[in-house]
Amino acid sequence: MSAGAIYDTIGRSYARQRRSDPRIAARLHEALGGARSVLNVGAGAGSYEPPDRRVVAVEPSEVMLAQRAPSAASAVRARAEALPFPDQVFDVVMAILTLHHWSDRARGLAECARVARQRVVLLTWDPAADAFWLLQEYLPAFVEVDRRQFPPMAAYAEAFGPAARVEVATVPVPHDCVDGFLGAYWARPAAYLDPAVRAGISSFAHPGAEPGLDRLRADLANGAWHARHGHLLAADALDLGYRLVVAHLPDRAA
Repeated sequence: MSAGAIYDTIGRSYARQRRSDPRIAARLHEALGGARSVLNVGAGAGSYEPPDRRVVAVEPSEVMLAQRAPSAASAVRARAEALPFPDQVFDVVMAILTLHHWSDRARGLAECARVARQRVVLLTWDPAADAFWLLQEYLPAFVEVDRRQFPPMAAYAEAFGPAARVEVATVPVPHDCVDGFLGAYWARPAAYLDPAVRAGISSFAHPGAEPGLDRLRADLANGAWHARHGHLLAADALDLGYRLVVAHLPDRAA
């Protein structure tokens, strides 16, 4: 199923569940540097779009586009693999937790580099990272899917070529993360039992989660979850494998 089709089905409540977390937003906006123009690829309802730059959004799902606020940046219905823009027309291209939905990730990354003048900024997940408790103990099939879909960290240097300088940094997930992606509720385990929360997480579009959720429900009720993982609740943030990838592109104007 294409990204557009997935989000036409599951994305109807994304504007409520997937909002910018200010701590993650600060990291992303710092990575944009002095960019005046930004293309947001796989933009969804508009999370993390900087209000102080000229932003254009690309999103394949009509349902997601319909949820964009009237004040949001102008948006184009298109796919990462075929961006409808000339070469080097934006200072920076950003893509936030979307690469795993692209049908051809190498082509999508090449397109991002083609239309960017300065850099490409990606928030993604490292498939070599250890899975956190939800995936290890309750939903192991999810992490296997993610490890097939998310590119390994070495793939970015290959995608952008030897002339690009690629930086990778850890993005810890706050214990009270506002943005409701899969790892956001690591310190609020009961949230995963809420259908409204799950509706904002694309992994739950795939069948087979109910047995694991039933085990989680039972472990929360009998205290087993807290016995194994209660120590995590003292942490302000955890490294769950989310990474900020910044590809500084060569000066092609020379």
